[in-house]
Amino acid sequence: MPESSAAAGTGSTDSDAPSAVVVPMAGATAARDAAPDVIPAASTVAAPSSLQVLRSLDSGPRGLLEEQAGERLTRFGENTLPAWRPVSWTRRFLRSLRDPFTSVLLFLGLVSAAVASWGTASVTSVLVVVSCLLRSAEEHRADRSTAALRELVATTATVLRRSGPDAAPQARELPVGELVPGDVIRLGPGDLVPADLRLLRASGLTVHQSALTGESAPVPKHPVDTPSRPGGAADTTCSEQEGLFARPELCFQGSSVASGSGTAVVTATGAETRFAAAYDGSARRRGASAFDRSVHGISWTLIRFMLLTPPLVLMANAALRGRGLETLPFAVAVAVGLTPEMLPVIVTTALARGASLLAREHGVIVKRLPALHDLGAIDVLCVDKTGTLTQDRPVVERSLDASGRPNPKTLHWAAVNALCTLELADLPAPDALDEAVLDAAEERGEAHSAYDGVAALPFDPVRRIATAVVRRPGRLGVHTLVTKGAVDAVLARCALGEAERIRLSALAARETANGLRLLAVARTERPARPRAYTGADETGLTFLGFVALRDALTPSAPDALGALKDRGIAVKVLTGDDPGTVARACRDLGLDPGEVMPAERIDALSDGALAKTADRVTVFARCTPEHKARIVSALRTAGRTTGFLGDGVNDLPALHAADVGICPSNAVDVARETADVVLAEKDLAAIDDAITAGRHCSGNIATYLRITLSSNLGNVIAMLAAGLMLPFLPMLPAQVLVQNLCFDVAQLAFAFDRPSSEVLRWPTVLRPRDFLRFITGFGLLNATADLATFAVLAFALHSSATSGGQEAFHSGWFTENLLTQALVMLLLRTGGGLADGRSGGPLRVAACGLAVVGLLLPLTPLGALLGMSALPPLYYLLLATVLALYAYGLRAARTRYEQKWSRL
Repeated sequence: MPESSAAAGTGSTDSDAPSAVVVPMAGATAARDAAPDVIPAASTVAAPSSLQVLRSLDSGPRGLLEEQAGERLTRFGENTLPAWRPVSWTRRFLRSLRDPFTSVLLFLGLVSAAVASWGTASVTSVLVVVSCLLRSAEEHRADRSTAALRELVATTATVLRRSGPDAAPQARELPVGELVPGDVIRLGPGDLVPADLRLLRASGLTVHQSALTGESAPVPKHPVDTPSRPGGAADTTCSEQEGLFARPELCFQGSSVASGSGTAVVTATGAETRFAAAYDGSARRRGASAFDRSVHGISWTLIRFMLLTPPLVLMANAALRGRGLETLPFAVAVAVGLTPEMLPVIVTTALARGASLLAREHGVIVKRLPALHDLGAIDVLCVDKTGTLTQDRPVVERSLDASGRPNPKTLHWAAVNALCTLELADLPAPDALDEAVLDAAEERGEAHSAYDGVAALPFDPVRRIATAVVRRPGRLGVHTLVTKGAVDAVLARCALGEAERIRLSALAARETANGLRLLAVARTERPARPRAYTGADETGLTFLGFVALRDALTPSAPDALGALKDRGIAVKVLTGDDPGTVARACRDLGLDPGEVMPAERIDALSDGALAKTADRVTVFARCTPEHKARIVSALRTAGRTTGFLGDGVNDLPALHAADVGICPSNAVDVARETADVVLAEKDLAAIDDAITAGRHCSGNIATYLRITLSSNLGNVIAMLAAGLMLPFLPMLPAQVLVQNLCFDVAQLAFAFDRPSSEVLRWPTVLRPRDFLRFITGFGLLNATADLATFAVLAFALHSSATSGGQEAFHSGWFTENLLTQALVMLLLRTGGGLADGRSGGPLRVAACGLAVVGLLLPLTPLGALLGMSALPPLYYLLLATVLALYAYGLRAARTRYEQKWSRL
């Protein structure tokens, strides 16, 4: 079927055109302003014709001269998106220093150096460097993996260029970067649209715009100069949908050709395209994520404690013991002892290890390490419908007769039409609806080989129907015309009374309201003839019925939705599709859509009202990019940790608004660069794997924080009490440093622990208030054990008359500290303990090592160098009693704590 022409007769370039209609091309913006996309879709003013657009761009249907193209390339620049500059190692390293935990540790290192506590300063400096290097290396690996995905984009386009004014145009394959406004290009099935275009000619052209609009079905495109449809049906495309993307004559960069072919003129390139406008908007700064908020809250809690501790130590010693600045190193050592100095290293190691496992085992790339924690904290996941819940592939649901009753004959004739069209129409690519009809007919075992195809009039966006002419067995001299297509287009060609037409339209409306897509089927018979059939023959048809289709469901979606629900994650569907369509898909997947909220109702809500509504509603339909972003922001305002899965330009605002932006590897380039997490494929099951890994890491980090902070707080309280009760320092700064080093090495095992399945069932959020309650309760319990140890030491040393009271006291408390820390690591581990055998291997080994060091170090020459001495046997016997009571208290307190919070 020949292309419908919108610019016939425009054989000359606009160098011959009247200057009154030529738009000066002083820059790329002028070229864009000359394009028709500045006219609202619903405007009552007639859009400029293709000839006017060509003249405004100083071009013609035969394309540009090579000389013109070269001059415009210099003037407008290459047709490329703004470069995404890689972050240098130096900048990445310095950016890691902004982490609050790392900043606190660096500050303590500087203070230690200021008071000449060089050992503490050296250790903290090493920890800071190691943490920053680990984070920088992992983020560099993620950026490198993402950069490799940029090869999955179009690199060439078919362009018409001329060597001279009188030369014939030559079709050439040119890099898309060399396209300029005014270039005439050709489009075919599967092509990516390389720039913003205005169609000149088209034949059956449909375009996927889901990357830009979220609309799942291909959109028909044709020149605006095309006359009205036969039968009086006007082109209502623009009136049904508002916005530039609904304009049938415009194609935009970022979309792709689904079927058909066309010729178009480039109206905007590079930074002036709609795609680039969305890209530029992606650079705006995202608000604080769940990890950022948690880290800042806990950091400020620690900072307050650390700022308060040294002055208290100094004042108490000065008032009660008459000591002066000589206690400053001890005061700093106490503050360092309160700090979980291994936290930056453990957080970075746990996240980097989780990200590495995800990339290796599941093909998931985590570009921003804290995003892995945010994945574990997600309690709301926002997704679109197409490609996530459905496959963007239609399947036949049922076939109905004109009365609305099931009737396989309707599907039979639809399959005859589809088969004949595929055989005779010489289409560039099979139509998805035809394939769905034929698959359904094949499943029913229907055979259509008895029909001989005579001719086919394939579907095109103007007629919106396809007609097959066949010869039926035993019907000599008669041709049967079978027509299928859009309901209103087929009804307009049927011999029906007005009442019957209204009834059938109402029946169709009920079916479509239930989320089904309808094809109307009709037929008629004509005397056999050799003359070609045309659209004029598609009249006086007999209506047969409807074929109802729905989107094919993603096979893994039902199980994935169930798994997400079991993990305490609410799924919200944000789509540009019709409410009935998305509600039907949700019901088929077992996800109760409840009240489907269309976008127009969102506009009427304030931010506060939307926050409450978004928490309650599951499905939002007809969403624009701005609606999606506003819904995600409202959920975060309501206190939810949100993830958003998207793959198109229309998803960029929502990707930014979410705590975690997620996209598949086949997403548009700008979405991959914007997202925090890139999946191997758009599959909810892959998200479940990523969330599991995130909770794994977050659980280990939370366990480390609870155990370390509670132990440290108990030690600090005991140190303060001992400093006031004893005539000497309870522990020397060097001993504090060695003790902290032992703790740090042992606590690195938390990064390699394996939490129990119970920990993975619910979102893991680091809430500062929860931590404060936990560390206060268990810290006081730890301090009680320390004070009991003081009493044991006093009794044991007095009874045994051991010499070197200070050295023995230091040894006894050093040993007790390491043994209690080992107990805490095992008994307060999240999701397990010694009794149930769930303690992880790394933690068990680390705790045993810590206990061995605590028992043996005071007996070695190194212990003597540190100012420690051997202890009497009575002390170990009494210490075992204290540790047994402490272990019992830990288990009882933990059981009570878990019961209390399980009721909340």
